[in-house]
Formats: sequence, C-alpha cells, structure tokens
Amino acid sequence: MKKYIILITLIFFLFPGVSNGDYREALKKGDYKAALNELKPLAEKGDASAQFNLGLMYDNGRGVPQNFEEAVKWYRKAANQGDALAQTNLGVMYDDGRGVPQNSEEAVKWYRKAADQGYAKAQSNLGLMYDNGRGVPQNYVKAYMWYCLAAAKGDSLATENRDILVKKMTAKQIAEAQKLAAEWKPRKAE
Repeated sequence: MKKYIILITLIFFLFPGVSNGDYREALKKGDYKAALNELKPLAEKGDASAQFNLGLMYDNGRGVPQNFEEAVKWYRKAANQGDALAQTNLGVMYDDGRGVPQNSEEAVKWYRKAADQGYAKAQSNLGLMYDNGRGVPQNYVKAYMWYCLAAAKGDSLATENRDILVKKMTAKQIAEAQKLAAEWKPRKAE
C-alpha cells in the first residue's frame, strides 16, 4: 500500500488562523522573507496557526533553509495546542524519522490526536498504521474503520487502501468495522 506523506504547502492559503493577513499575501506572492517576518513574532507569542505555518516553512525550505529539527519544534508547539494539521505533520515526521528519530509509536500518538478530531489525512494515516501493524498491533477492523472515516470525507488514498484491505477481511470483520465507523464521534482537541 502507498505510504501517505503529508506535506501541505497550500495550507498557507487555506487556514488563515491569525488576525494579521499580511503573511498570507506575502506567501501568495512567494515573498517568504516578508512572510517569515510576520509569522515568527506571532509564532513566538504562541499563535498555533503561525507556529504550524512556520513549521511548514522549515519543513519545505521556503524562505528559510530546510531544517527538519526546526520544523518539528514548531509543529510540536502547535500540536500541543490541539492543532490537528500540526499533529498530523508531527506524526509524519516521527513516521519518517525526519528531525526526530523514527518512532512508529510516537507517530501513532500524534495521528490519533488529529484523527480523533476528525481530520481525514490523520485518519487515513492511522488506518495505514493499523493495516501494516506499525506502532500498533495489526488490526484490520480498526484500519478499515479509520479508512472508512477518511474516505467519507473524500480522502482518495483512504478509499483505495480500504478497497485493497477489504479483500483480506471476513464479512464479520467488515461488519464490525462499519459499525465502529458509524458509531464514531469526533473529540475535542487535546
């Protein structure tokens, strides 16, 4: 199955989060230096959206030298405030061992926090972890459940992975997973 890597570059334009929109305009123009000048003070003051976007800049080397350790630092600050996008990206960093030692259990922890909030990409990633038994015991029922939840939100990779996984499952397992997905409710950010 395909590995699901999240590097969200369009997020700069989709999630404003902060009251000052100058950094968004700078990003649209590709003026990363101006964006950095706007984002860094906001991030340092604890703005989760600014912290996440600063993490993306370091992750992708936009306006700053690419630095995975610095990306992890900013993702973690936003993730600890409950930002689902940052939690997902922090999970990816642990999953891939970028900026931190590779740690599947830690990746699962962060994917779950975002997945519990209803973020489809994290749900898909968590499904993949259960599907392959990485960081958690292999569990097709839970994998299928998470894939179903992400697929319901339009995640095409989750749909593809779910359709592959279903061929390995019994009718009873599928019914159980569908029941769990139907009963699932999002939780508030941790």
